[in-house]
Amino acid sequence: MRAALPSSLALLAAFTLTACATAPRPGPSAPSGETISVAVGPCFGFCPVYTASVAPDGSVRFDGERHTAVLGARTRTVGTSGYRALARDLAPFRPADGSEATIACIAAVSDTSPYVVTWTNAAGRKTSASVQSGCPGGPGQLLVQRLRALPDRLGIADWAKQTTRPGASRG
Repeated sequence: MRAALPSSLALLAAFTLTACATAPRPGPSAPSGETISVAVGPCFGFCPVYTASVAPDGSVRFDGERHTAVLGARTRTVGTSGYRALARDLAPFRPADGSEATIACIAAVSDTSPYVVTWTNAAGRKTSASVQSGCPGGPGQLLVQRLRALPDRLGIADWAKQTTRPGASRG
């Protein structure tokens, strides 16, 4: 009987490990969150004017309006990890749900492009923060640094590149 006990335990352990190894694992849950859009407005010169939006699933939509290498809409993807990283980096600047805020700058240069970051939830409720791109100090300076890195980060730098076309006006 003593000899049968270790063999039974070994058989039971092997069966248990096999059952665990073959049990189906739940897939990743559907990403949840808000679509994050960044609108880059006109400046006194020929600055690129565009909007880039990132959905929770990591899909990116670029809409070039003026002075960009690409005019109109283009899409690509950065994946859910790209979306989560962007959401995490912009979170400190996100105002309370449903509100609008201007992020403080020290002596912002007014003839530079404004940025407007908008978080839109699944129900369509918008929350937005704005900052002037010529922000040399204050909390807005860090936000501007993060937003200037956005084209490279989202893989849209070639689309957003400043391009002047014949007959295009400033601003």
